[in-house]
Amino acid sequence: MSVGKIVKPASAELIHLTVLRTQRLTSGWMRVTLGGGEIERFTPMGYDQWFRLFLPLGGEEGLERVPAKANGLLGYLRFLRIPDGVRPVMRNYTVRSYRPASADAGAEIDVDFVLHGSAADGTAGPASRWAETCRPGEHVLVIDEGLTFNPARGEDRVVLVGDETALPAIAGICASLPTTAVGTVIVEVAVEEDALEFAHPAAIEVRTIVRTDAEVPGVRALSALRELTLPSMPFHAYIAGEQSLASGARRYLVAERGVDKDHVSFTGYWKRGASSPASKASREAAARPAN
Repeated sequence: MSVGKIVKPASAELIHLTVLRTQRLTSGWMRVTLGGGEIERFTPMGYDQWFRLFLPLGGEEGLERVPAKANGLLGYLRFLRIPDGVRPVMRNYTVRSYRPASADAGAEIDVDFVLHGSAADGTAGPASRWAETCRPGEHVLVIDEGLTFNPARGEDRVVLVGDETALPAIAGICASLPTTAVGTVIVEVAVEEDALEFAHPAAIEVRTIVRTDAEVPGVRALSALRELTLPSMPFHAYIAGEQSLASGARRYLVAERGVDKDHVSFTGYWKRGASSPASKASREAAARPAN
């Protein structure tokens, strides 16, 4: 029986949140902690839970003009009618970790941003620039989009592959897997320090690959997957990151290794040469990851 590709959230409404603090993890990573606002309306799902994030780079007036269904085609078209300079920047991000409310603090969401370029010299993209420069008290909007890693496809044996943009998702998946899970993680990064450590089941092997400046992102990760001794079937494969890595790895597993396509989850977070994901759905309805 075919297993659904994605797991939808219980609610996909706009949620207002506030920046609580930021932390520079490495030269290539910035963590932004969100909370306050309407955090009680956010339902954590674990794994690679992702959401649309609206950043008020043109001022917070733009947040008030975001339509309720901005994650749908018609809502996105209305979103695009917000004038340039006022319209928030919308990007997709993953929940790196969620902490429920306690007696001392409200619930919090950590979001890890890969930093491209520098805000200081003007080479950073809009989301990277915001992550570098945002301050506590600033407001954002999120729309929960659920999971691409559907645990119904399997949790006991896994192969997780991605570039640095997939690292928060892979870390979230590993944190949600049963402690008895077995398998391999392959993470490709640009520099060694960006291979952030994360908790994972003891029998999950983590392999880190550092590409050179001359190498195309994702090529070494795909090569490592081709050389990998795969677990016994059925197992759940998850590939995320640059579009050609995601689609190429899926094609390899299904066409060359005979893996059931219903046990392969994949999503293109970004496309080389473009500033945002480029799946068909993203072009039509605001960068929804491919599945």
